[in-house]
Amino acid sequence: MKKLFLFAAVLLAALSGCQVQPEGVEAPKPLYRDPVHGGAADPVIVQNRSDGLWYMFYTCRRADLLDGKGVEWVHGCPIGIATSSDLANWEFLQYAEIGYAPDPDPTYWAPSVVDDGKLYHMYLTYVPGVFSDWDHPRHIVHLTSEDLVSWKFEKVLDLISEKVIDADVARLPDGSWRMWYNDEPTGKRIAWADSKDLYDWEDHGLLPGISSCEGPKAFFWKGSWWLICDEWKGFAVWRSDDAEHWTRQEGNLLQEPGQGLYDDVAGNHCDVVVRGDHAYIYYFTHLARFRGQQPREPREEGLSPFTTFIQVAELCCEDGLTLSCDRDAVTIIR
Repeated sequence: MKKLFLFAAVLLAALSGCQVQPEGVEAPKPLYRDPVHGGAADPVIVQNRSDGLWYMFYTCRRADLLDGKGVEWVHGCPIGIATSSDLANWEFLQYAEIGYAPDPDPTYWAPSVVDDGKLYHMYLTYVPGVFSDWDHPRHIVHLTSEDLVSWKFEKVLDLISEKVIDADVARLPDGSWRMWYNDEPTGKRIAWADSKDLYDWEDHGLLPGISSCEGPKAFFWKGSWWLICDEWKGFAVWRSDDAEHWTRQEGNLLQEPGQGLYDDVAGNHCDVVVRGDHAYIYYFTHLARFRGQQPREPREEGLSPFTTFIQVAELCCEDGLTLSCDRDAVTIIR
């Protein structure tokens, strides 16, 4: 029966334009739930050079905090770490040891992690405390690590404003680095900056032509640069030849609800892992948005309505110009 099921998945992928191979590991649905607070969000994945394991970092929202007056449950968040040998099966490791806590109740959001071959670099959103609303400053800090667990503070980045979140960093063909991030005072637009060494950044301001969104993710695949951003109704997608000038494709990825377990809501804040001809989008789904449910309404499963889940699906590129994604197809990680 399982062989028949896998054959059907391969056939579906082929019909959708994905290149397929018979080998691989089937990813569960949902992929991962944080075992401590139940609020895994904003995933980013990097491979450990020392042992080959994959490390997934995520915002650990406090989904089990039900007595707050507002959004305290998305503040006071640590950064969770889960590990995997195959990108499909994940186990909680521990919280990241963040060497930056200038306030009594630090809030950490949306890490971006890159490897320069010698050190790992994290660009982390920091909020100075726990608050019941969103009306407070936040900035992006740079940290480094040798082991992906203990993180040394380097500096607070000087960017477009005092209220920036959701950094994403990628290496350009010339060896330099580019950062995309969200600037909240300008209507949650995407700004960008460049660096030669990952320490000193030249800010370029707002990225032209990008609408209101958050959680940018840029990557190179199938001969093009792609920029995927969370529009709170699935993901908007832009394509570029130079990672600077962008053209938006029609429609949004992962906007329509899926049929899988805890996947019947639009996808939120993603990472993309490219492995040769294959690319996988790791995103989170938010329980409070299921079926029009209101916050703090109890569910039959006994889960907090603030619970979030990490999911994964394979991206397809049929014409070299357009990304697509079938979230209901079985995802085989190759």
